Amino acid sequence: MNIIIFGPPGSGKGTQARLLADRYGIPHISPGAMFRAAMKSKTKIGLQIKDFMDKGNYVPDDITIAMVKKRLEDVDCAEGFMIDGFPRNLPQAEALDEFAHIDFVIVLKVSDKEVINRLSKRRQCPKCDKITSTEEGEKCRDCKVKLVQRDDDKPQVIKNRLLVYHDLTQPLIEYYKNKDIVRMINGEQSEENVFKDILLGLGDTE
Repeated sequence: MNIIIFGPPGSGKGTQARLLADRYGIPHISPGAMFRAAMKSKTKIGLQIKDFMDKGNYVPDDITIAMVKKRLEDVDCAEGFMIDGFPRNLPQAEALDEFAHIDFVIVLKVSDKEVINRLSKRRQCPKCDKITSTEEGEKCRDCKVKLVQRDDDKPQVIKNRLLVYHDLTQPLIEYYKNKDIVRMINGEQSEENVFKDILLGLGDTE
């Protein structure tokens, strides 16, 4: 099963993608995670990616498409995959159609107000990269080091990310609706209820 999950920043799509990947035994593919790994390595392309992301902008299509295509060619994707964070726009969706078939597109609906509230509280461990919330303390529970706020989680950058999402990503919903594979899900429920609704949308009632 090949699945894409959409949703604004902070909608919980990464969490749901991991749950689905575990349930179906397929790899969770996140360009965002690949970008952060490249930034951490401080390679030339990693530094370029960091400049885009720190400003709340998306990484250029040619870089993103090439990274995803290469990943989907790996042997563990032969029986299916779960993509979180791609495609971001119509050119990326059209490029994806050239090298992969998509069975379902899940869309998590979360308001801008809720997104800003969630992301403004989000923190990351500089050692293990685990994402947590200010409500869970100021230090990573595992590494015991002080949590930091990512540059792309600062209020002004969040607003810019939402504008980019609405302008570029939302039209993809209509693109995939024409293929009759879109499942709209209320993303402002508990994590458990969101997952249950997604499974129902996929026809998974076991």
